[in-house]
Amino acid sequence: MGSKLSAVTSSPIGGSAAGTGSKAPESAKCRWPDPHRYTGGRWLNRDELERNSRYIWFDFSALCERAISLCPGATKIIECEKKEGGFNRVFIFRMDTGIRIVARLPTPIAGPPGLVTNSEVATMTYLRSKLNLAIPNVLEWNDSSSNPVGNEYIVQEHVAGEQLHQRWATMNSEQHMLCTKALSLAIRKMAALDFPAYGSLYFSDAPLPSEKKVPFEGGYCVGPHCSPVYWNCNPGELELYGGSGPNCGPWSNLRNFSSGLIDTGRARIPREQSVKEGVLSYRGQVHEHQQLLQTSKDVLQRLLDDKRIQDAASPTLLHPDFHKRNIYVSADDPTVISGLIDWQAASIEPAFIYENETPDFAAPPGSEDEDTLDEKPEAQRAKERKDASICHQTYDVCMKGLVPKLRPARLQDPTLFRLFHYAHTSWRDSAAAVRQELIELSRQWQELGLQGSCPYVPTEEELARHSRDYEDFETVQKLKVWLMKSLDTNSDGWVPNEAWEAAREAHRAAYEQWMETAREAEQRKDGNMTIEKADKLWPWDAR
Repeated sequence: MGSKLSAVTSSPIGGSAAGTGSKAPESAKCRWPDPHRYTGGRWLNRDELERNSRYIWFDFSALCERAISLCPGATKIIECEKKEGGFNRVFIFRMDTGIRIVARLPTPIAGPPGLVTNSEVATMTYLRSKLNLAIPNVLEWNDSSSNPVGNEYIVQEHVAGEQLHQRWATMNSEQHMLCTKALSLAIRKMAALDFPAYGSLYFSDAPLPSEKKVPFEGGYCVGPHCSPVYWNCNPGELELYGGSGPNCGPWSNLRNFSSGLIDTGRARIPREQSVKEGVLSYRGQVHEHQQLLQTSKDVLQRLLDDKRIQDAASPTLLHPDFHKRNIYVSADDPTVISGLIDWQAASIEPAFIYENETPDFAAPPGSEDEDTLDEKPEAQRAKERKDASICHQTYDVCMKGLVPKLRPARLQDPTLFRLFHYAHTSWRDSAAAVRQELIELSRQWQELGLQGSCPYVPTEEELARHSRDYEDFETVQKLKVWLMKSLDTNSDGWVPNEAWEAAREAHRAAYEQWMETAREAEQRKDGNMTIEKADKLWPWDAR
């Protein structure tokens, strides 16, 4: 997701673009990427909302000036590559000296203004000071929108090497294993660090009230969790829910952390009158979500008494998105890690929160795209599955044997911890999704060795209704997975610009096919499918 433009030299700063207030000629403006708007692709669901949510106002000319000033000997920018992420706008500048540096600005949906930048820089700086990890050096940053650039920003070194995502397919089996081992040892280093509370890491002078800071060594503190989850700032959430939730941390213990989950879930429930009519029952009404959260709170309180959960809850800081796209390796030796990027939203969590996270470089065999595998010769498919198995085993052995904080969780049944992942997301994920977690936990309560009885015991009537609702929920998930594979998109329906028209046409054709199937089912009176219901079950709105 990027666009590259070269040799713009008409501005007094040597490389200006169409920033607000810029005096660059129109000929120069049109040769630079639009710095303010999201231009990297389109969405098959809520397209206008998704793009507008990523608009950033700032003075691009001023950002260019800051970038040039940070490169000794540079007088102008001769190339600018704009990259679009879900939560960041990134500009890779190449100076007339040949030096490259990276400027990053968070979009409005990235997290709480100011805090998200302060926390990311503090996290990178702290980890660089403590560990021998290839984390880019921050050259300059500002967490206030009152600076000359007009927005918070980070300017950092450009990472050398190649993106692991691009290099992986050309690596041999031994290189895959050695690279996986090196990355697993990086996780080991991060997990070895101790913290006094759950939340996000900040500099001690961060713009936070003193009661929101847990002092930490060397000029740092643990403060509120800066993930969008706790601040209701994902696309459309601010208008629906209002501002931040009432309990974003920091949390000094696991019981307080759990209370934060429930408070966050409650803050996400909108007013009754704001809920759209005609929503399928699996989504759940406001009163159902309120009841679900109270039930989840009761169950969590009982789980907190279990020593296995307590032992697996050490405050732990790991990379929030440790996948091949955020990992760079040496061009000469791909087993050498040259850069770990994108530390935004890194946070200090109970160790078990990371338990079910398996990076894509260590994904188990069989998780790859079967349609892609079918196009390959059998010998190559067998080799790739064997490689995947070796990498997965290497990662698993390292996590269980070399990372004491993660070992207790990885040795337990994941069902013990799943409610901690979903208790606060009922309104986003549907009542049926969270209720399913409660039902599974209730069924396995004794088998899991939990003391007493589960606070949640559904009636036969509730189970029957849930079965119908969960069937609808699963139908939506299956439709979404099918669309993702057939249209080569992600769970939000994002596609690059060059594939937009074809994807939109294919999506409409798929929708019509689905609706035709529903018409036939309704005519046959086969099951409970109707045209109206089929339309509501369809996951994306670009019809």
